Amino acid sequence: MDLDRFTDDTPADDAPGEARVCVVAAQTETFERCRQGFYPSPESYDRTTEPFDYMAFYRTAPVSAVTHYAPVTARTEQTRGGPGPMDADDWAALIDPFSETDDVVVFELADLVPLGSPVENDQHGLRGAWYCTIENLRTADTLSTLAATATT
Repeated sequence: MDLDRFTDDTPADDAPGEARVCVVAAQTETFERCRQGFYPSPESYDRTTEPFDYMAFYRTAPVSAVTHYAPVTARTEQTRGGPGPMDADDWAALIDPFSETDDVVVFELADLVPLGSPVENDQHGLRGAWYCTIENLRTADTLSTLAATATT
């Protein structure tokens, strides 16, 4: 079987090792939106004003691990019902179960880059946002290892 044909369209893991990353949890529906190029966050969350160039995603299911990261290409403020990347279905699925806000910052993303080795959950998952470097993601094998190098 020619496995190269499956990796030809996968972006290379070539981000600078010292680049700052925001690591967040992503349930299945949220991760699908990340694949489509965006991740929304209530405007009140600290991550909306923190400086970073990449986002990484701890997938709650089916793997319970940090599996991908993506370059952040833009940060777009959007109000419910107003213009922006999110439609009414996105609000219902991604914001309403977690927040009563009508204002979000949508992190627009380039293609997701799979990590060579996922950062496996060996504790109670990931809550909030963690900040680390791309190199920290590449070398951590567990969330405990990543937590030792991350800030919140």
